[in-house]
Amino acid sequence: MHRSEITIDLGALRRNARRLLAVLGGPELWAVVKADAYGHGAVQVAGAALGAGATALCVATVGEALALRQQYPGVRIVVLGPPGSSRDVAKARDAALELVIADGEVPDAIPVHLKLDTGMGRWGLDRLGEIPANVVGLMTHLATADSDLRFTEWQLERFRQATAPHPQLLRHAANSAAALRIPAARFDAARCGIALYGLSPFGEDPAEDGLEPVLHWTSHLAQVKLLPGGYSTGYGRRFVAGEPTWIGIVPVGYADGFRRNLTGTEVRVAGELRPVVGTVSMDAFAVELDRELPVGTPVTLVGHGVLLESHARVAGTITYELACGIELRPERVRKTVVHS
Repeated sequence: MHRSEITIDLGALRRNARRLLAVLGGPELWAVVKADAYGHGAVQVAGAALGAGATALCVATVGEALALRQQYPGVRIVVLGPPGSSRDVAKARDAALELVIADGEVPDAIPVHLKLDTGMGRWGLDRLGEIPANVVGLMTHLATADSDLRFTEWQLERFRQATAPHPQLLRHAANSAAALRIPAARFDAARCGIALYGLSPFGEDPAEDGLEPVLHWTSHLAQVKLLPGGYSTGYGRRFVAGEPTWIGIVPVGYADGFRRNLTGTEVRVAGELRPVVGTVSMDAFAVELDRELPVGTPVTLVGHGVLLESHARVAGTITYELACGIELRPERVRKTVVHS
């Protein structure tokens, strides 16, 4: 028996893509598949998204783009991060990629998107200036589309004014949050990542925006024991039983991506939500049970009503970080892809 299993539901991903397209109502959907599709598997996710109507793929580096180009010749692939060197630019040119340029000279003989800094305060041009002939798009990056509508509107107005003299160029600004809830941000295309994976950019239940989680993570009880009152489980004795208490040991820990600060979250054991207690260790964590259960009882870590958004609140982080941190080495976890 594997220590745990990750299931990637490409059927759910396709439904999320179609949901985003319906909300966009005309602008293109560009699938953000950087960081191995937020830990979901870039090659397979890209195929599912394109099959559901996405018209481009967005990645962070030229290396990520080259890996996809082998599988998807002819598809628009946009490298969102700055090219690292002239060698990267040459590789991108040879592979017919598109680059985002946020400062410095614009390379020739390759399609380019100019990035304006309208308020993110990171990569981006302060103004457009003269636009070379090989520029195909203009873009910006929204800083608070999930939290501060007023600042987002200010960014969008700056972007709208700066790009108005260039109606012949593609304009794109929306991320998942803006695509879902800010119509003025949609322009010609939306670059969607987190919502594509059925995770809420607002930290809420994704079902509120018609999304389905794509990733499911399961394990099992590897040991079940009765702690006498006054006995503890795990490093540091963070959980001490006040009375005789059944606990189950799950063979997953922070080396697998179930983070140390997830103590106190809930997982589903035999169909019931149960609290994670004690210190999450490298290879295991404990759950408090209400009764004795057999070894091998299924445990759902993510999916089937156990939301990554809930884990993120306990950990004081965001779903993006948790999803990207799940370990997929085959010696630690089995990965299965399904098409529901």
